[in-house]
This record gives sequence, structure tokens and C-alpha cells, in this order.
Amino acid sequence: MKQTLRLILSLLVLCSSAFGCGTLKQGSPAPTLDRIQERGTLLVGTTGDYRPLSYREPATGEYWGFGIDVAGEIAEELGVDICYVPTSWPTLSADVRDPERFDFAMGGITITEARLETMAMSDGYLCNGKTLLCRVEDAAKYGSLEDLDKPEVRVMVNPGGLNEKFARENLPACTLIVFEKNEEIPTKVAEGEADVMITEITEAPWYVRNDPRLAAPLLDRPFTRGQIGVLMRKGQDDLMKAVNEKITEMKADGSLKALHEKYGLVYGY
Repeated sequence: MKQTLRLILSLLVLCSSAFGCGTLKQGSPAPTLDRIQERGTLLVGTTGDYRPLSYREPATGEYWGFGIDVAGEIAEELGVDICYVPTSWPTLSADVRDPERFDFAMGGITITEARLETMAMSDGYLCNGKTLLCRVEDAAKYGSLEDLDKPEVRVMVNPGGLNEKFARENLPACTLIVFEKNEEIPTKVAEGEADVMITEITEAPWYVRNDPRLAAPLLDRPFTRGQIGVLMRKGQDDLMKAVNEKITEMKADGSLKALHEKYGLVYGY
């Protein structure tokens, strides 16, 4: 009887994982390390639209990227499996604060004062900054924000994230185009449907390497400077401690630098 009960429970867990990893148990308190280890799976929210930090292959559903690798290192340190839960930039904050969604989110999330007011963020594991992506033939035209802030310049951004916020605050005179799918914006720029994409120095190099039509002329002079970290609900102090300890370890042993080199990212630590 006990063996039958265990088998039924195991099948329920597998079925839950098959449908987007399931969610945290309804009405449960904020997860702690004990709860995660009892569950046996770390649930990580990620957008899956941000090469090379977090990308979900449409054909296979597989996730890859710098942030995905770091999340895997954290799960391994905790001794649990990992499961990725879809989120989006417009819903990211609400999803993180929902105790039934996932344990934390990562994959291109900038540490900001606004986020720290209502949520918690880990130490930085990747340096970033706002920059632009444009067509190669236009690279010499865009050397400053002033060059972008003109009605004839079509600036494309994804909705709900810091790219849109930056453009609205700093480029009031441009023609702003909000396009739903972040990963498709570089191609839109390359094909002439927009002139500029506001992006990060963590994302732009990947598109430049993979599409010869594109350029990122201000990679060494980003408009802003910051760091990317792990985002989670407040009150998960033991989980935050474990995450920060793993990030510190990866900085010290060279594995974080090796991941930067793997994805062609600038190491800032």
C-alpha cells in the first residue's frame, strides 16, 4: 500500500512538471531552503527572450544562456533539480511577488532602487548598461542620446521592462515603437522596420556577432551602468544567503569569468 501511495505521489509530481513545472503549493508561505529541498526542485522564473542570457528555443522548449547556466549552478549547490517557469517583462514584478509562482527570477534583471523597494535582489553577477543596436550603415549617425532623440529616428523597445522605461524618460522626441517580442527586435532593425533598438551591453554583442547587418557603436560608452542579479520576494533570507554565497564562490574560483568568456560578455569583477 505504501509503495502504491509513493508511486501515485511521484506520478503527480511528474505530471505537474510536464505542465510548465507546476506552481508552488497554493497558500504556501514564501519558500525557504528546507521547502525547496523537500520539493527537490528549484523553480526559476525567466522570460526566455533575452539572448544570450535567457532564451527558450521555440522548437524544443529548451532554455539556454548565461543566466540559465548560473541558475543551474545554484540548483546544483542546493542539491536539487531545476525547472524554468515562464514570465514576461510586463508581469515580472507581479510574478515575483506571487508566492505561488516560483522561488526567484533571473536572466537579465537589472538591480534597481525601485525593485529593491518592494523585492529583494542578490549581489550582481554580470555588469550591464543601456546601449543601442542599429544597422551597420547607420553606426556613425548615433553617438549620443541627442542623436536618437529626434522624430525621424524610430526607436523600438520591448514592453514593460527597463528598455521601455529608459526610452520614455530619455527620448521623448523620438518615434517610439513598442514591440511585443524582444528577441525579434534586432531583425526588425536590420530589415529597416525600426532604426534603433534600446538594449543592454549584455545583449547587443550577441546580435552583432550573429547578424552582419547590425552594429552596436556605443558598447564601450553605455548610457548607464549597472549590474544584473537574482530577483526574489522579500523574506527569503536563507535562500538569498545561499544565492549570494554561490555568486561569491563563482567569482573567486574563476567559473563566473569562464561563463562570461563562453558567451562573449565583458567581465567586470
